[in-house]
Amino acid sequence: MLVTRFNPYKELKELESRLFNYYPTEANESSISAFSPTVSTREGEFAYHIEVDLPGIKKEDIHIDLKENQIIISGERSFKEERQEKDYYKVESSYGKFQRSFALPENVDVENIEASSENGVLEVVLPKLKIEKTEVKKIEVK
Repeated sequence: MLVTRFNPYKELKELESRLFNYYPTEANESSISAFSPTVSTREGEFAYHIEVDLPGIKKEDIHIDLKENQIIISGERSFKEERQEKDYYKVESSYGKFQRSFALPENVDVENIEASSENGVLEVVLPKLKIEKTEVKKIEVK
């Protein structure tokens, strides 16, 4: 008989993941653990901004993709610290993958999206399309 750990919220988390597409699913025991970085979004006059806290992650390990009117930010972190003294040897390591998806508004200029990473913070700038406002022309009813 196979013994498994019962998680009463597993099905609910899977449902949320499918419905909202931004909750990380629970990783199984054999895979690399998942983590969810904190994200801040804001809208400016000329662009939308997404800021993702990714301390200790190299620029080369961050991937940004556009797919089906979504921007997908993903990557992997790995951390290993070794400390050796006279009387002990200590190794700490942690690994994790992440993926966050965001639906793009209709007025985003996808050709000019820019991303930069500084001090562990990734900033993605989504410029807005310049939509010229047309004057309203009144038609007189005869």
